Amino acid sequence: MVVQITLAGHAAATQRRVGVPGQHRIMLEPGAPAPDISAQNQFGETVSPDFDAPTVLYFYPEDFTGGCTIEARDFQEQLPQFREGGITVYGVSMDDVATHDEFAEEEGLLYDLLADPDGTVAEAFGLDTSGGRTDRRTFVLADGEIKSVYDPDISDPDGHAEAVLRDVRNEFVQGG
Repeated sequence: MVVQITLAGHAAATQRRVGVPGQHRIMLEPGAPAPDISAQNQFGETVSPDFDAPTVLYFYPEDFTGGCTIEARDFQEQLPQFREGGITVYGVSMDDVATHDEFAEEEGLLYDLLADPDGTVAEAFGLDTSGGRTDRRTFVLADGEIKSVYDPDISDPDGHAEAVLRDVRNEFVQGG
């Protein structure tokens, strides 16, 4: 099991095995280079983050489910503060563009939800996609590398965005 890795601890190893026996993936950890990814958002537009500026990329299992809806609402509530600090937020799940569009519309989400139906983006970060869903996991990236990783067992969906915002502001925004 992976524990929360804080921004201050980014000198740790850069990879950890995750997944089920026989299907291990190498999950990216602080210090690892950010992968090159590209995916369509809820509007069908192709998005290719460069991860140079501070970015939060949170993976969640599925649109319209309890914990995922709480987490999405939480990021939306904190979105003005993220943007004020120059921090981009992306949500990613294995749902398709149409489902993301419905979910974003229903929840009033103003940040990009990246559709990853084949699991390519999740697998680039070393997440297990064998069950057709990804685990809840949040990556903070900047300067082209992973800065921190939040474990779902530690990060309750309710209040998670606020905790990530606090950490990212302390690390990347002058005056915290």
